Amino acid sequence: MKKKSTYSIMISGGGTGGHIYPAIAIANAWKSKYPDSDFLFVGAEGKMEMQKVPEAGYRIEGLKVAGLQRSLSLSNLSFPFKLLGSLSRAKQLLKDFQPDVVVGVGGYASGPLLFAAQNKGIPTLLQEQNSYAGLTNKLLSKRAKKICVAYPNMEQFFPADRLIYTGNPVRKDIMELDGKRDQALVHFGLVEERKTLLVLGGSLGARTINQAVLAEMGAFERAGYQVLWQCGKFYFADMSTQVAASGLKHIHVREFIREMDLAYAVADVVVSRAGALSVSELSLVGKPVVFIPSPNVAEDHQTKNAMVYVSQDAAVLLKDADAIGSLKATVDSITNDEEKAKELAQNIKKLAKPEAATAIVEAIAALIP
Repeated sequence: MKKKSTYSIMISGGGTGGHIYPAIAIANAWKSKYPDSDFLFVGAEGKMEMQKVPEAGYRIEGLKVAGLQRSLSLSNLSFPFKLLGSLSRAKQLLKDFQPDVVVGVGGYASGPLLFAAQNKGIPTLLQEQNSYAGLTNKLLSKRAKKICVAYPNMEQFFPADRLIYTGNPVRKDIMELDGKRDQALVHFGLVEERKTLLVLGGSLGARTINQAVLAEMGAFERAGYQVLWQCGKFYFADMSTQVAASGLKHIHVREFIREMDLAYAVADVVVSRAGALSVSELSLVGKPVVFIPSPNVAEDHQTKNAMVYVSQDAAVLLKDADAIGSLKATVDSITNDEEKAKELAQNIKKLAKPEAATAIVEAIAALIP
């Protein structure tokens, strides 16, 4: 690595938290090692990275780029024009910022910038969060110098000689749960004597998971559970109204949980979608997990993510189509079997990659001559 006082790093991608939060974790890890470095994020205008990245303290520029719809859509007619405009803007950003390396974290926002960087001979590194590679990363991998992946056996998507099995980078507070249970009980208004079911459907919410909890929340409470339930902003008004009308005392519905370290610390069982970031966090947390993969994602990649863990006896899979009416029985099968709960917790912890961000930083540093 060349000897100079600062380094300039560009990171591009986004669209979902599963792309954005690993990107921020990579930037934070780099800054902790090379504090005088400059960062510029590049995302898609109107997408959540345009808010989340500045909140994390980094500068971001937006491209007028959109994904190509898989179904027939009038919006596809504007796709070539947006792509050409984004490529032109990406070239200008590269000229102005002069990065030492460009990192792509997936999502269509990363396509124009990394394509332009590769054409200029700037080293590029990809970070693929899922067990089934996204289209943008597959296309960009042909000229990427390194590809950091979160799952083994990714040679089916990427050149084997450039793969680094790093895992997904996650927030540091997730790795520091010891001694936080009592604090969590107070923070969320929970009681010591009940088992805690933590339900996560993502920041926007998951309709099937919410309907499954709604259908069985009375049965959960009667069976001695308390439910800490992140229902998402699209569903919060409806879910909170129905919980209030039910008169139940141990169903705690939240629009969004920011204090995830406390939520994980207090959980006895976690019910979650199987997005890349959720899966990586839960492996570090080491609690029994029921994955309910979303069926509404490209290439059904959430099911593929979950099956990597299910095949190692590290999680339980409940299909989205079966969730309503079967959620409580699935949770009971874990809480009523201490050996099974212990085995699931131990096995998922074995798949954790706590040093992912550090490993990715090392891979980036190796690309700077």
